Amino acid sequence: MTATATPPAPTAAGGKTARSAEARRRRLIAAAFLLPAFVLLGALVVHPIGYSVYRSFFDRSGDAFVGAGNYREILTDDTIRTALKNTALWVVLAPTTATALGLIFAVLTERVRWGTAFKLLVFMPMAISMLAAGIIFRLVYDHDPDRGVANAVWVGVHDTFAESSAFPKARPGRDSPLEPAAGGAFVTREPVRAGAVALLPLVGVAPEALPEGTRTARAAAAEPGKVTGTAWQDFTRGGGGVTNVVGPGEQAFAGMRVEAVKDGKVVDSATTRADGTFTLSAKADGARLRLPASNFREAYAGVEWLGPTLVTPAVIGAYVWMWAGFAMVLIGAGLAAVPRELLEAARVDGANEWQVFRRITVPLLAPVLAVVLVTLVINVMKIFDLVFVIAPGAVQDDANVLALQLYRTSFGTDADPGLGSAIAVLLLVLVIPVMLVNIRRLRKESSR
Repeated sequence: MTATATPPAPTAAGGKTARSAEARRRRLIAAAFLLPAFVLLGALVVHPIGYSVYRSFFDRSGDAFVGAGNYREILTDDTIRTALKNTALWVVLAPTTATALGLIFAVLTERVRWGTAFKLLVFMPMAISMLAAGIIFRLVYDHDPDRGVANAVWVGVHDTFAESSAFPKARPGRDSPLEPAAGGAFVTREPVRAGAVALLPLVGVAPEALPEGTRTARAAAAEPGKVTGTAWQDFTRGGGGVTNVVGPGEQAFAGMRVEAVKDGKVVDSATTRADGTFTLSAKADGARLRLPASNFREAYAGVEWLGPTLVTPAVIGAYVWMWAGFAMVLIGAGLAAVPRELLEAARVDGANEWQVFRRITVPLLAPVLAVVLVTLVINVMKIFDLVFVIAPGAVQDDANVLALQLYRTSFGTDADPGLGSAIAVLLLVLVIPVMLVNIRRLRKESSR
């Protein structure tokens, strides 16, 4: 009978070696799969950041080492300091406003019948590029009320309560019986007498600027015991006519207020008729006639939205118009996950809607609100295209932000790549704390 040889049992050292080889093989496979991602990350992120930091220590040409000189210039240059202030204003106003509006819209749309349609309308601007939105709002904020929607509405509301004059450019002509008075008014050089006719000739209003329906002026007839007169445009088309005499074809100033002033007090007043004539009582005898400044009030041109004062809030308004829908959708998703039992229990306990919103809804939505807020803060740190498109060239220094200043400094005929790299590094340093807060929040959420 032949004995069969039994293979030796694997030793502990041999098993450990096999496991180590298997672990190395798996690490190599993982590294092979991760290598393309690491190469792209290094080429597109790490290398540009490293080169920007390196380049920020050199001068415009890149030949001379200037150390922290570019960073000192950031703190001393007025244009860059304005960009820093505006960026801080953006970080404070834009994310909080967009998040607050998104929260309000998300809560309200749960209670209206057409909530889905409203959400769609609010979210639609997100489908528009920043460039297109900038062009839209450049037109919305146009100073001309005939083109800019914002000023068309503003001027319409203003003129409802304080209508402007139809004759803002009118003024006395050569050898006129009228002379300028305080506050933009005009008065007669001599007092008027009852039974006499007063002439109030004015020039300076273009024929096409006269109100629609303007009629030809008529010379007033004298009336015993009264002061009569005519206010008209002392100008004849094609030439001719006699100065300070109502001529054929000359246009009347209808609706103009005429006041009789004695010793600084208005003793009587009248409004010119469609043909420019007016009549004052015997109280006007011996008074000087005054055309008050309200007759010549300039037309209200609206608000200069893209002027130095309001350009930054105006551009922030355009940003909020675009991103409030983004905030609404995320907050709405979080709101859908809020347990309705808690809300109903609070109402049963006697809490009103405001208390339910403030004490229950908002605390439960705090993680979602943090996500939206941090995302928008990082987004506004890099805002560039809206400011570049909306702000006119004359006020771009007033609307300047760091990302726009980075572009203006780094490119163009007067480019300074060293200073531009320093601004880029500054932007990175400002964004890093926000990113760290976001990473910590994500880790905390995943550990729950």
